[in-house]
Amino acid sequence: MEMIASFKIDHNTLNPGCYVSRIDGDITTYDLRFIKPNTPPYLENAALHTIEHLFATYARNSKFASNIIYFGPMGCRTGFYLIVRELSSKDTLALITETLENAIAHVGEIPGAKPVECGNAAEHDLDGAKAEMAKYYEIVKNLTIFDLQY
Repeated sequence: MEMIASFKIDHNTLNPGCYVSRIDGDITTYDLRFIKPNTPPYLENAALHTIEHLFATYARNSKFASNIIYFGPMGCRTGFYLIVRELSSKDTLALITETLENAIAHVGEIPGAKPVECGNAAEHDLDGAKAEMAKYYEIVKNLTIFDLQY
C-alpha cells in the first residue's frame, strides 16, 4: 500500500508553522501546525475542539467563506488542516491571521456548542483555545508565501 503524502514529511524536524500540505487542482490543503510533533504537551482535547468551532465559524463567515472547504483537527493533536478552493497562498495567510484575531477576541458562547448542535458539547475550553490560538498567532502573523514549504 502506498504511504500517503502527509506521512512522508519528517515529523522529527517539523516545527510549528503553516505549510502547503498538498495541491489537488484548485484545492489546496494547508497544515496549520500548532505543536512540534512528538513533543508533548499536545493540544488538549477540549481546547482543540473549541479551536475547531471558533476557527471554522470565523473562517466561514469571512470574505473568503465560499473558498473554505474544511477546517478540522489532526488526530495527533498537533494542529489542523485547512482545505480551500481557488484561494491564493497570500489570501490564505490573510484568512488565517484574520480568523485567529477574531477567534482570540471572541466573547460569549462558543458557536455551535449546544447539545443540539454538537456531538460532544460538554468538552470545550474557550480560555484554553484562546491561549493556544494566541501562541500560534505569534508564529504565523508575519509569515509570507515563501514560508509555506515543509
